Amino acid sequence: MADATGNQEAKDYGFGIPVANPVYELKGANNYDWGMKDRLSRVFNPKSGKTVMLAFDHGYIMGPTSGLERIDLTILPLLEHADCLMCTRGVLRACIPPTFNKAISLRCSAGSTVLTELNDECIGVEIEDAIRLNASMMAAMGSIGGKFEALTVKNICKLVETGNRYGIPTLGVTAVGKELTRDARYLAMASRVLFENGAQVIKTYYCAEDFQKVTAAVPVPIVIAGGKKLPELDALKMAYQAIDQGAMGVDMGRNIFQAEDPIAMIKSVRGVVHDNMTPEDAFTMYNDLKGSQQGRE
Repeated sequence: MADATGNQEAKDYGFGIPVANPVYELKGANNYDWGMKDRLSRVFNPKSGKTVMLAFDHGYIMGPTSGLERIDLTILPLLEHADCLMCTRGVLRACIPPTFNKAISLRCSAGSTVLTELNDECIGVEIEDAIRLNASMMAAMGSIGGKFEALTVKNICKLVETGNRYGIPTLGVTAVGKELTRDARYLAMASRVLFENGAQVIKTYYCAEDFQKVTAAVPVPIVIAGGKKLPELDALKMAYQAIDQGAMGVDMGRNIFQAEDPIAMIKSVRGVVHDNMTPEDAFTMYNDLKGSQQGRE
């Protein structure tokens, strides 16, 4: 407790200097609480305003996926180069050292697998466990236009309600079934529906035509899913085009951990997302780093 006597009198009041009132400039985040902004600032790099998320939650529907058989061997070397990790609580607790101090986008929806009918999901992780795991974001899938549309939208709403209560943002992930088309009209609708139900960040697919309509239609950040494995240059082109048309990051998995040189690939993706590198320059960087000691660090 401060002493009652012998203290220096306060005198540096900064008279004449306007009070600083910096604005958190992340898209759509002006009116969020401090805790939610703090968590989002861990996901989205404060300097670039963008994010490179590393997705390795595939096992929750696919089991051991190529490149994810041994998380300790394939994913741990990549963690320092990612802004945010998209994973399940099982992998997080068993495989990810807390010393990496990375933002976590925690997969909170669960249910059907590739062996049955996909998208029949529930909320599998309650808010208390997300808090215990210090999640920066909670992720759930919304199957707009699919058989389980109402159920999955309900899941999103539940996460938003509990997340708002404790200052944890919700990542709404748009699912695309075999019967649905990945065009701008559908992706804009699906993304907008998840936003309208409260999701603070949207993860959706990139489409080559009119993707800017998708990002313009959604007043919160959009990150694109990497999707299936592409040739490295094609994946870098997709990331560049998405950012150029308004996306605020990528959430890539197979296009990084299944690359010939995953560390070189994630560094090259960072060059596109954070440093505005062209895909061609980033691909040159990838080839320069590939197999080198510098690419291992």
